[in-house]
Amino acid sequence: MHALTLTLVLGVLLLTVLLLAQAGIATHRAGKAADLAALAAADTARGLVAGDACGTAERVARDNGARLERCALVEPERVVVDVRTTVALDGPLARFGPARGVSRAGPPEATGAP
Repeated sequence: MHALTLTLVLGVLLLTVLLLAQAGIATHRAGKAADLAALAAADTARGLVAGDACGTAERVARDNGARLERCALVEPERVVVDVRTTVALDGPLARFGPARGVSRAGPPEATGAP
């Protein structure tokens, strides 16, 4: 009886660890997609690549398995872009909503040094 109980408890713990790992991987994917989309959008906004900044961000996010939720040119004169992406969770984790990634890209701040 104790062996059966121990096996059941270990099975539940293993399932919990696997679900947490799945959520962590999805969060990492969303963050990576947001970073790459923001960098691509900032390059496009600066004129290094032809096209629309948010259109480029959407394509890059999609290519990385995420959905672009928000793209905004925050400071057009400094070409700073904010991006938010989501990655859907599957199985029992789906009821908690998608994993989200947020990123900002643009030129570095001026430090005042010559």
